[in-house]
Amino acid sequence: MSSHAPKKARPDAAEAETARTREAATTAAPRPRFTLTWGGRRLELGERTALMGIVNVTPDSFSDGGRFLDAKRAVDHCLRLVDEGADLLDVGGESTRPGAPVVPADEECRRVLPVIEAVAACTDIPISVDTGKPEVARAALEAGAALVNDVSAGANPALLALAAERGVPVVLMHMQGTPRTMQLDPHYTDVIAEVAAFLEARCTAAIAAGVAPERLIVDPGIGFGKTVEHNFEIIARLPELHVLGRPLLLGPSRKSFIGKTLDLDVGERLLGTAAVVAACVLGGAHIVRVHDVAEMRQVCAIADAVRAGCGGGGHA
Repeated sequence: MSSHAPKKARPDAAEAETARTREAATTAAPRPRFTLTWGGRRLELGERTALMGIVNVTPDSFSDGGRFLDAKRAVDHCLRLVDEGADLLDVGGESTRPGAPVVPADEECRRVLPVIEAVAACTDIPISVDTGKPEVARAALEAGAALVNDVSAGANPALLALAAERGVPVVLMHMQGTPRTMQLDPHYTDVIAEVAAFLEARCTAAIAAGVAPERLIVDPGIGFGKTVEHNFEIIARLPELHVLGRPLLLGPSRKSFIGKTLDLDVGERLLGTAAVVAACVLGGAHIVRVHDVAEMRQVCAIADAVRAGCGGGGHA
């Protein structure tokens, strides 16, 4: 038997393999930088993750329905989220939980307009109105909202026309079906490819309606017409959505796929949300929409530091 030890890989081969591994790790989740400018406002996205604080002025939202239906309590909550580090606020007056009924536009306005007007009067933080109704969006913009978050991705062409007219950013989100039907039987051949194709088509429609491309934000719609497995696959393959060339917004906060995975009620999903938010940041999300701003600010700070450490930070 030979007394010679097995030959070691040549240093140059080992170094090449290490370089390939490092390159894969540092290029798996690029996060391009974007600058949104509108109406004297400027929002830099990509260097760090931006936090969008959720304010549901509804009686029936899945997580906090009824807590902030009173306008004063909602305003106080908005200002508390700003103090905790929110970069944006998202105010909605219609629940989009699975099975949620449609809320008339006048009722939606009654819920959100006093909140938006009061908050806009005492903070410069951009306020998003979470609606798919053009009449609600118009009233909200007049009350002080700065952008529109549309879970229907401009299904009503009048909303896209409004965003173009007012020159404001708009979030276009993917959803299979409607809130009343989306969780009945969600199915895809390739979830990330189909979500990307949908969002690309909606961006094209928005641009055709006159919305400036640089004012579009896309959201793959975690929890909207997806199974637990679909949601995790989207998060795992999030870097593939950068092909759209627009900032990515994700809203996984407290959602049922976390609860089903951990067998936890909605009020017990903080740590699960933290894990998913970290994964979104590492996958290249520009904005995360969350309920717990103070806690998720810490999560994002650490995840952003990891990105910077592996060379996956924002780049022009």
